[in-house]
Amino acid sequence: MKPTEKPQIEWRDLLHLNRRQIAFNVLLSLPFLAASWLFAAYGQYLAALVMSFFFFTCALRQAHDCYHHSIGLNRPGVRIMLHLLSIAMLCSTHAIRHTHLQHHRDPLGEGDVEGNWARLPAWKAILFGGLFSVRIQWQGLMHGSRTTRSRSRLDMFLIAAFIAAALITRHPVLLYHTAAMIAANALVGFFAVWSVHHDCDTHGVYARTERQAWANFATVYLLYHMEHHLFAAVPSNHLPELARRLDAAAPEWSAHRVLPQPKKQPCPLKRLLHT
Repeated sequence: MKPTEKPQIEWRDLLHLNRRQIAFNVLLSLPFLAASWLFAAYGQYLAALVMSFFFFTCALRQAHDCYHHSIGLNRPGVRIMLHLLSIAMLCSTHAIRHTHLQHHRDPLGEGDVEGNWARLPAWKAILFGGLFSVRIQWQGLMHGSRTTRSRSRLDMFLIAAFIAAALITRHPVLLYHTAAMIAANALVGFFAVWSVHHDCDTHGVYARTERQAWANFATVYLLYHMEHHLFAAVPSNHLPELARRLDAAAPEWSAHRVLPQPKKQPCPLKRLLHT
């Protein structure tokens, strides 16, 4: 069940990215990848895991913007970027792109392989996350266009080569990264799909959003999910501004949040004045 009309918001002015923003988008995950490998090389695996979390989150945003051609690169640049991200994230981003665009065409509909993961209880979404990762890639690999299937196979070859290099050389950094990315892919269904879509098919607005600044900063704006579904062409850089416009023009679209909202405590002085 979806609302019948999109909110009337000016958004086309948010499509532009300057060179600095494009460079930021392209390089966003690289410092965290380098830091995670550096910590792993020195055996500081807890610190490495923290950096890997931020790497995967930033890489997820990069891939997501590539899917919608909103990262600021031309088509050949997007293809190269997706292949590089496939190696680094150990998942076929070209295959996932097919499934993700299908999700946008009919969010939470019968054919939405990605979004329907949000219909599971939270514990199942976490426990069977590895199956989710396989399913969304298999969907693109088997049902995507000829070009998508070809590029997905290349992704799989590059991923297999990376994992083979890790196993053959037994290099601790490569082994660590392989294990960390397998774990990240197993959790992505819960964090990137369930958290932003669960229980949304019962109230008509088919995605959630977030307004807590720390959460949006930590997830590099990925939690502005309702805004993204309404205007998918808007780059992630400009989602905070889009959110402000949505709240002003149609707050009912942003009423359902990802995280529990903190209760507002009454001002002690105000309470004293009313006694």
